[in-house]
Amino acid sequence: MECIILAGGLGTRLRETIGAYPKCMAKVNGRPFIEYLIRDLEKKGCSRVILSLGYKHEILTDWIQTLDTQVRLDYVVETEALGTGGGILLAMNKATVPDVFVLNGDTYFDVDFDSLWALHSSHQSACTLSLKKLFDFDRYGVVETDQEQCITAFREKASTAKGCINGGVYLVHRESFLKRQLPSKFSFEKDYLEKFVGEKKFFGSLQQGYFIDIGIPEDYEKAQKDFKVIFPF
Repeated sequence: MECIILAGGLGTRLRETIGAYPKCMAKVNGRPFIEYLIRDLEKKGCSRVILSLGYKHEILTDWIQTLDTQVRLDYVVETEALGTGGGILLAMNKATVPDVFVLNGDTYFDVDFDSLWALHSSHQSACTLSLKKLFDFDRYGVVETDQEQCITAFREKASTAKGCINGGVYLVHRESFLKRQLPSKFSFEKDYLEKFVGEKKFFGSLQQGYFIDIGIPEDYEKAQKDFKVIFPF
């Protein structure tokens, strides 16, 4: 099991809180946020993580030398900002397995990887998304699916009473992704998922686990409290 973590975010909205650090290195109870992701992946059976780095990557490359983990940690570094798609593409070229998990480095979603894998393999999916049902939100777009869990549409951000959002954990079929001949710089969401959704090769797995995106100060502060219970180490 191999996983890519997108860890090149600037953390602009958290700048006053975390300073000039990559967003994934924001401290939660004294530990970098990304450490919780790696510990969770290790617990779930991941053997290798490829970090896709960009902004102030030296902070991460120095830090991973100090981390005691059974997970093999590799990384790629963007020489310029490549977008979410470009960051995945750069790392995907170093992956060695047919299907690769992909995570956002500023989001923790307690996904059941077995159920994600089961849906992915049963439909020969090009990309399977973890979906989270939320209520009364306007920060995220909505993902629509049919009765077979095939994704039919991505809706733009809007005030929404109830809907399923993209939880930021993917299982990507490596060959299907690489054969697209995508540019080096692109948005995974806009230029891959939304562009090719009509081919009906993307599926969504509704997940019930805990979800938090630390991209805004309010949720960053919430993580400080919640992680004391979720990660008691």
